[in-house]
Amino acid sequence: MHRKPVLLITGARGQLGRCLQMLAPQYPDWAFLPTSSDTLNVTDRRAVRRFIAENRPDWCINCAAYTAVDRAESERSEAWRVNALGPRYLAEVCREQGIPLIHFSTDYVYHGHHNQPLSEDSATRPRSTYARTKLAGDRAVLRCHPEGGMVIRTSWLYSPYGHNFAHTIWRLGRERPELRVVFDQIGTPTFAPHLAQAVLHIIALVEQQRSFPSALAGIWHYSNEGVCSWYDFAQTIADLKQLPCYIRPIRTSEYPTAAARPPFSVLDKAKIKAAFSLEIPHWRRGVEQWAMQTEG
Repeated sequence: MHRKPVLLITGARGQLGRCLQMLAPQYPDWAFLPTSSDTLNVTDRRAVRRFIAENRPDWCINCAAYTAVDRAESERSEAWRVNALGPRYLAEVCREQGIPLIHFSTDYVYHGHHNQPLSEDSATRPRSTYARTKLAGDRAVLRCHPEGGMVIRTSWLYSPYGHNFAHTIWRLGRERPELRVVFDQIGTPTFAPHLAQAVLHIIALVEQQRSFPSALAGIWHYSNEGVCSWYDFAQTIADLKQLPCYIRPIRTSEYPTAAARPPFSVLDKAKIKAAFSLEIPHWRRGVEQWAMQTEG
């Protein structure tokens, strides 16, 4: 009997991990193997080696990440372990076993005052602990698995699950008469189900070719299409959810945070669209779908 390809998903309780699992019924010829920190601790090298040896996955999709951007400034060692060491250990073992690794990163590794979309070759200038640890993880994947390590940098991720900006605006917008949201940080929201679908589309293309996916290696960008500010994002959520609060646009200087955010982080997706024939939805479509999938 033909063995189904096994897709190992780390960090499966997070936003992206849950979205990947929700799509599993669309791929009945694959076996999805979701794990969380209690079943696979990616920061434990021996545990990673043992788990992969026992389960023999054909793909590893690393959704495990420390994403508390501000808290990372006071929990640096934990952010480093999850965001830098975890990807390194996965990359080392996946390279040894000939398993392609798909790892996710962030637009926060870029920090400049430019106004042109960022390509995969753009200079990185991380300004926070979170961004620095994520960049270290990117570099570890590329260094330790140069022929099969795929790093996908995305931006402003949200979904119907867990804690994210969209849910925060929705909750606070029902509790408060006014919300203050920055208008001078520009980027693109990414609806996690869209990213999950793109990842599975890419894997399907490689599986059809039945060859080791060396073409995956390197850095790639994926976000929804279009451009907006956090204020625009919040206002769209308020409109779709018919929130009674007023969204007040403010400057970043009026809303200090522990960790610095990039003022402009619009990602150029030309590379990933051309390589894998992807059609990426506009960010507003993602927000509309999120609004329909969340109650209230």
